[in-house]
Amino acid sequence: MSIDLALDTETSSAPTPSITRLGAHIGAQIDGVRLGGDLDPGSVSLIRQALLEHKVIFFRGQQHLDDDSQHEFASLLGIPTTPHPTVTSRGTKTLAIDSEYGKANSWHTDVTFVDRIPAASILRAVTLPEYGGSTTWASTTAAYDSLPEPLRHLVENLWAVHTNRYDYAATAADAINDKTREYRQEFESTYYETVHPVVRVHPETGERSLLLGHFIKQFVGLGTKESQTIFNLLQDRVTRLEHTTRWNWRDGDVAIWDNRATQHYAVADYGDQYRRLNRITLAGDVPVNIHGERSRAIVGDAEHYAPLP
Repeated sequence: MSIDLALDTETSSAPTPSITRLGAHIGAQIDGVRLGGDLDPGSVSLIRQALLEHKVIFFRGQQHLDDDSQHEFASLLGIPTTPHPTVTSRGTKTLAIDSEYGKANSWHTDVTFVDRIPAASILRAVTLPEYGGSTTWASTTAAYDSLPEPLRHLVENLWAVHTNRYDYAATAADAINDKTREYRQEFESTYYETVHPVVRVHPETGERSLLLGHFIKQFVGLGTKESQTIFNLLQDRVTRLEHTTRWNWRDGDVAIWDNRATQHYAVADYGDQYRRLNRITLAGDVPVNIHGERSRAIVGDAEHYAPLP
């Protein structure tokens, strides 16, 4: 379904923005918007609302963007973080999602190993393979909503330890080469460990979602075997096909997702072809559970990465 959103067309010859829903639970494409730091307030408001409703939104034909204008646009939506808490050698504005240094082919929410999880991410296609390399997003809100009542009671009182030294080898599809090893060493150069609630309340919508992903080490108070069993049970809810949307990238594409209500998976089905996308994240808050309890940083200070609201 395509929804036209009427703006003031008397003062502008720009096309009227439209939103096309891609799935019942997640995903929408927005057309008729030229992203950049000069975007009008009405379009910025439209994007904000669409992001909260659809969790991930996509834009075609944004070839005019570069790192500077991507950053200027991101600043209209929130406060950009530094590119990454630990990976600091690859730029000051964007983080390169570069296939030469590894492939993020496992389900995750970005940077959950710090206390102030990013609110959103803006990802821009730079170099794409001739085939493959799509990305899939899942609604962690829909996953929570689908839980039967007994499981809700369990997860609403469950906490998990997240760390940036997760079992990467267990999820990597390709052999680790020198560049991948170099990236991993920088990624783990400062150790972080944070305890988050498994169910967080969205600070803007009030919706409840499952806070999981591959940075989880274990659940508080449970052993390794019990933690893995419960993790698999909950992750299966997140990644149900009806809770997901898959995007086949084209040159000039931009994706924006609500990192507080989604996980994503970059599909490594493009062989040895080169793939690069540039990401900017927006500062978020410290997650709060349904009882009003906040996440706790155990090891590591992320103040340099992002300010708290």
